[in-house]
Formats: sequence, structure tokens, C-alpha cells
Amino acid sequence: MSPTPTPPDRNTPPTVQRLRFRYAKRGRLRFTSHRDFQRALERAVRRAGVPIAYSAGFSPHPKISYAGAAPTGSASEAEYAELGVSVRCDPEALRAGLDAALPPGLDVVEVVEARANSLAERLEASVWEIAMPADSADDVAAAVPMFLDREVVEVERLTKNGLRVFDIRDAVRRLELHRPDPAGAPRPGGSEDFTIPCAILQVVVRHGTPAVRPDDVLAGLRLASGSELPPAHRMTRRSQGPWDEESGTVGDPLAPDRDASVTS
Repeated sequence: MSPTPTPPDRNTPPTVQRLRFRYAKRGRLRFTSHRDFQRALERAVRRAGVPIAYSAGFSPHPKISYAGAAPTGSASEAEYAELGVSVRCDPEALRAGLDAALPPGLDVVEVVEARANSLAERLEASVWEIAMPADSADDVAAAVPMFLDREVVEVERLTKNGLRVFDIRDAVRRLELHRPDPAGAPRPGGSEDFTIPCAILQVVVRHGTPAVRPDDVLAGLRLASGSELPPAHRMTRRSQGPWDEESGTVGDPLAPDRDASVTS
């Protein structure tokens, strides 16, 4: 029997620092898939000269991890990733370099040094804005209490393993409608590149398996109310992070790292 081959010595420098960052998907770049962003980020890392650390073994790969990616087609102000580097870097300099190397619309907003526990464990809930046509406001407003009054709301989703039916009601922790401004002003929290007057459905969703998406919430509203609600103009994740059951709020997942850097 032939001996088991051993991985070649890649002389891989160790990871000396982990950096966590928040990035946004804006405008047309919201149609970027998660895999597209991975490729774009790896190219940006090379262009920016980031001393990225690599795994050992037969197929070394850059030490970049992702958490809680938004569905393709959804805009987001709160996407997160973490990378390991082989030489210590200034977080702000790295942010500026990566942001410049990525296409406009994939924007690196903040970088902090990882100093506390797992980033993925902190991403417990998301705040979404679903921009609906202004003339659908009455129908959406009527559908919201019908949805909230139900204990179970089962929706269907086509997955790679076929059609799946699951209950989304428990995951939806807050659901409220903000009607369009009669003057046509951008809605609170709105994106600077999207100012069409519209009704805004704000949703807080607890993360789980499977993850409840904004289009699942719309499907649930249609099911609960029996109304043919129109498609959304846009779906935008405003934040994601730790869930506070008592206050009903979603926190900042990078706060523990900032706090640790101040006290160290």
C-alpha cells in the first residue's frame, strides 16, 4: 500500500491579528450574490496589499470568514466578515484600502480588531425595511394585525432539495408599517439612492434555521390576510446583531470588540 501523502510545507506565516468589518451592499450591487462578493473581496485584498494569512495544507485559502449574508437582491447596511492577517494592520488604514479596491456599492464601513468571542454568535436578529408601493399602504396596514394575531404562519420556499414548508411566525418579533410622507420626502433611515415615496414595513426577525427572509414575511402577510399584496420596491437590512428580548432591540455586534480595545 502506498504511504499516505503528507501536505507540502507551505511555510505559511501564522495569523497574528483578526479584523472584523461591516460592509454595505448598495444600489445595483445589491444583486451581487454572496459568492460574487467573496470573489470581489479576495481580489480587493490582493489589490490593497493586505497581508492576508492563509490556511495550511494542500490547498491554502485566505483566512476570511463570513456571517449572516443577506439574500441576493436585498440591499444591506449591515453585512459582516472577518479576516486574519500575518502582519498587524491599522484597522482604519485597512478599511480605506479595501474600500478603495472594491467597486462602488460594496462599501467597507468599519473595521475593528477582533478581541472578544465569535462574531457569528452575536448575529441573533436583523432589522429589515421593506419598501412597498405607496398605493398599497392600506392593504399592508390591514394585513399586519392579521399576521400578528396568528400563532402559526406557514410559508413555502423552493430550496435545492425541493419545496419546503416552515413556520415563520415565532421568528418575526416586530412588524409595523410607516406610511409614505405626503410631501414625498425620503423615509426615515432611507437609502440616499432610493427616494421614491413608499410605505415602509419595518420588520425585526430572529435568526434561525431556516433563516426567515423579507420575502417570506411578505408571503406570510399575503397568507394571513388573503390579500394580493404587490412585490416590494426594495428590501434593505438596516442592522443585525445581538437580540435583547427585554427591550426588543437589535444591538451592535462590533461593540464588544470596541469596548475591549478601550480597556486593554
